[in-house]
Amino acid sequence: MSLQRPQKYGESFSQWFDWIITEAEIYDYGRYPVKGTGVWLPYGFQMRRRVIELIRSLLDEAGHEEVLLPLLIPETLFAKESEHVRGFEKEVFWVTRGGSEELDVKLTLRPTSETAISYMESFWLKSYKQLPKKYYQIVSVFRYETKMTKPMLRVREITTFKEAHTAHESFESSEEQVIEAVNIYSKFFDMLGIPYIISRRPQWDKFAGAIYTIAFDTIFPDKKAVQIGTVHNLGQTFSRVFDVKIQKKDETLDYVWQTSYGISERVIASIIAFHSDDRGLILPPIVAPYQVVIVPIYQENTKEVVIKYSDEVAQLLRKAGVRVYVDKREDMRPAEKFYEWELKGAPLRVEIGIKECNTNTVTIFRRDLNKRETIELQKLVEKVHALLDEISQNLSKRAWNEFTSNIKLVSSLDDAVKIVRGGEGIALLPWCGDERCVYTKLQGLEGVDALGEVMDYTLKKLNIDIERIKKLKCTFCGKPAKFVMAIAKKY
Repeated sequence: MSLQRPQKYGESFSQWFDWIITEAEIYDYGRYPVKGTGVWLPYGFQMRRRVIELIRSLLDEAGHEEVLLPLLIPETLFAKESEHVRGFEKEVFWVTRGGSEELDVKLTLRPTSETAISYMESFWLKSYKQLPKKYYQIVSVFRYETKMTKPMLRVREITTFKEAHTAHESFESSEEQVIEAVNIYSKFFDMLGIPYIISRRPQWDKFAGAIYTIAFDTIFPDKKAVQIGTVHNLGQTFSRVFDVKIQKKDETLDYVWQTSYGISERVIASIIAFHSDDRGLILPPIVAPYQVVIVPIYQENTKEVVIKYSDEVAQLLRKAGVRVYVDKREDMRPAEKFYEWELKGAPLRVEIGIKECNTNTVTIFRRDLNKRETIELQKLVEKVHALLDEISQNLSKRAWNEFTSNIKLVSSLDDAVKIVRGGEGIALLPWCGDERCVYTKLQGLEGVDALGEVMDYTLKKLNIDIERIKKLKCTFCGKPAKFVMAIAKKY
């Protein structure tokens, strides 16, 4: 491979990101002849598959059921909810012809599936006894992105879109579902070691058709905020349009209350962005295609013994549930293999030569600390499991430390704008709770966006005392402060 290696924290994180996904054989972007699309390569696909398995298991445990809705949505269906169609009309891909014939009704490639699921729920849901109902699917969705496209972050085909759609008898039940969704995503990101803040988006930036939107944001090394997950309380917006009615416990009829929530491959981009260094990736063991890579090191006269011992070590670890790869490629020197697996982020590398064979040991290289140690074979399984746990905890701790160092609480809007425009991360400001004063002050400020009201969960995690905030004045209008508003430069 021939791309020059940029520094992760150098002049351009974007260049480093392009370099790493290419060199580590994760994602081939920009060469397929459709703008804003990429190809998941085998190594990256394994990462992606394990991320999907993780969110799938969390949703299944919480009583969600997986479905698969059609890719095509008729214009007549899509256009039924006016706010929703206005929110997406500039982002939609249209199918207008089948073969050589013009279609009577245009079809859209789904940008999201609230309209499709609501239409089907009008047939499926009839009684409160069926509720709450929780569906999800993991599919491709399509957005006609007109800004500069970026691999995994701003694409026209989002290939790893997990969208959940739920139906409830009451508003209170839908609010409980929002809390459950936030807890699921918090657990999901925590398991991946991805730090985040949770905020309630301002009304001008909520999901089209929702009552409100809760968002998860993180900060990339270029200090821009990246939205990595959203949760929407849809109220009865779509159920009224599509006549999704149920008989309630008191035998009256009413429209169901709905929520929806989604994530995308921005999750995988975040894993790459946080868990890496200038040498390459450092993958969390939970999603690493191989948790241990064994590199046999031998001369011709020791090859048979070393390979046999390496296979025995691999089998020992596999029986203990560890994902192992033995790198027996003969056209590469051991040093070249070391370089490649450090680049690809294998959490542990096991080096085995004739010395290890003779002493019943292995040499382990730990990628997160770039350190080696010698382990006795009889202690290997226990030690590997312990090291994988330590790596997971260390990566998470490092990511959170880096993340929190890029969040600053200030009481001056001028200071906040300097932080955002100066590439220092997210600024938090005391706020009265009136979105109009935020909109008025930020309107026309290029490169400064309101993320929204920071939720209590995040404030506690950042050790910010909300009672102290309430003793301050709103940064935007001077009234007594009640909440915290986050502003940042967004992707």
